[in-house]
This record gives sequence, C-alpha cells and structure tokens, in this order.
Amino acid sequence: MVIDNPKHTRKTPVPQGSPEIAAEPNKIGSSTHYDFEGKNLTPYGGLFPVATMLEKLGFQKLIEEKLTVRRVPGVMSMYQFVLSMVLAVYVGFSRLNHIRFVAKDPMLTRILRVWELPVQSTFWRFLASLHLSVAGQLLQVQRVMRERVWAAANVQLTAITLDSDTTVHTLYGQQMGSRKSYNPRNRGKKSYPPILTFVAETREYIAGELRTGDRPDGKQIARHLAGVFAVLPRGIQKIFARVDAGFYCWEAVEAYEQGQAQFIMVARKTSRLVAKLHTADWKRSPKTDADEQCEFCYQPEGWGQAYRFIALRYKKKDQTGEETRAVSTVRQPGIHLSGVRHQHGRSD
Repeated sequence: MVIDNPKHTRKTPVPQGSPEIAAEPNKIGSSTHYDFEGKNLTPYGGLFPVATMLEKLGFQKLIEEKLTVRRVPGVMSMYQFVLSMVLAVYVGFSRLNHIRFVAKDPMLTRILRVWELPVQSTFWRFLASLHLSVAGQLLQVQRVMRERVWAAANVQLTAITLDSDTTVHTLYGQQMGSRKSYNPRNRGKKSYPPILTFVAETREYIAGELRTGDRPDGKQIARHLAGVFAVLPRGIQKIFARVDAGFYCWEAVEAYEQGQAQFIMVARKTSRLVAKLHTADWKRSPKTDADEQCEFCYQPEGWGQAYRFIALRYKKKDQTGEETRAVSTVRQPGIHLSGVRHQHGRSD
C-alpha cells in the first residue's frame, strides 16, 4: 500500500471554540460608568449624554410617528437604523462603511440595544426602502426637534438671518447626473452642487438639496427657498436673507417676497447694470472698506418691479503703480441688491 501524503503535514489545529455568548445588553442608565478624566477625550465619551438628550426630547416617538418606511430589514428597527446613523455622524463618520470600525463598540451597542451593528449592505437596503416623501418627513422631524431644543435651551429668537449658498461635492467615477462645472479645488472634475441654507445666529442647518451638476435655475432656487420657509421654527417674526450671485434671478426674489423676508443678494454685472453704474452718483463710503458707494433704483430685464441697488467701488492700481478709479473696477461682491421695493420707499 502506498501512502500519498505530503512529507511535511500540518498539525491539526487546536479548536479555538466559539466566543462566549454575551449577556443581554444592559440598559444605559445612571449606573453606567463613564468619565471625562482623560487628557485626550475621544468622541465616544459623549455618546451617552447625546443619547440621553435624544431620549429626553422624545426623538424615538417622533421618528416612529413622522416617518413612514415600507420595508425595514429585520435585524434592527427603523428607529435603531436612524439612531445609529445619527450617532455615527456625531462620532465623525461621513460614510456608512466607516460604521464597521465601531460595530462592536460597547457604548454604541448598548445605546442601540443590539449585539452588533449590521454590515454596510444592510444599511443600504434600509436607505433604498425610503421613498421620496421621507425627505420632507425628515425636515419636519428636524423642525420639531429644533423647536424642542430651543425651548429647552431658552433660545428666544424672534428674528433670524438665513444664509443660502451652493457648494461643490466632487465625484470620482461615472455617477448619474454629474457634470463638469464650477469646481475651484478640483478643476475639470465632475461634481454635484448642493444648495444649503443655514441660520446665521445659531449656525443650524435648515434645508438642503443634492442636485445634478448643472447650474440651478430659477424654479429650483424658488422651490428650495419655499421649503426653507416651510420648516422654520414657530415664533419667528422677522426673516433676513443673504445670498450670492448664484441666486440672482426674479424667481428667487418672488420666493423671498412670498416668505415675507428682507433680503440682500449679489447682483450680476450685466451691460445694462454697468451702464447704470456709469451714470450713478458716487459718494464717499466711510462705513465700509470701499472708497466710494452709490445707491439707485433699478429694474433688471424680466423682473416685475424695481428694487434698491447698492454698489461699492475700490481703488485699483494700473501697470505704472498709480491708483485709478473707474466703474469697471467694481469687484464682486460689490454690487448688492437690497430686498426693498422701490414703490414702498423703505430703507434697510
């Protein structure tokens, strides 16, 4: 009989045994040990206070009442999925695949009351089950939570300033809807230009929209502003708004008028506007960093009425080093459109 075996055979590995079954996860309470004595604090040290705050604000009940999800993976409930992603953002993770680094973290798993967080594909299945109306429901959840936080913190704002702007989200690959547009840091690469709005006084996010790579048109801007006014906290009596030249259109002006907001936006220097600047009455500008300023009423082409415009002018050195002053040297943001109707005769 011939034994056909390798000369050097490996020894049978010693059975390692399965890990012990962990006990039922303990409920986070006052007896849970945590401290802040370390010199270099980690983000995990603040998970317990955040979870306690969300519990006091009734976050779970609000999520279960407001959100309607057709299909939820059985590994966790709808609230557990939402809370896990909220806590992951608080820790500092920006992608779902980063959750695997804390999938077995004792503090996080005890807050969520699970043995272990699911894999990335499970989170993607949960997100894929969300329909388009959930975006509006989340904004309503955010509005209610903001009102509760303001009430708990005794924040009594009757006037707020809304800052709206478009940013650039660079893409790598062939994502649907991506375009090569304005991208100063990564020129020539495809991107998305999301529209975002924040409250200047508290630096809170109000609303946003992830768009295709094309420049937003007037209808899209108006729809975004209408959504912003719909989720503002109750009790706000005065609304001020500031935007750049990307929002310079009649549709945006109409949206601000409907929202009863006073606004100021950077104007685009068209040929008609530059001709108006040449005939304007320029004066010294002691309250700004500009050398001269002017103020006039002007109705752009296609607009329903005239508005108050304010322009600033700066000194510019020519090639010989001498300072010159000309209308063409007005730089952006130098021309500002003030949200005051010419007919009313008001001033900011």
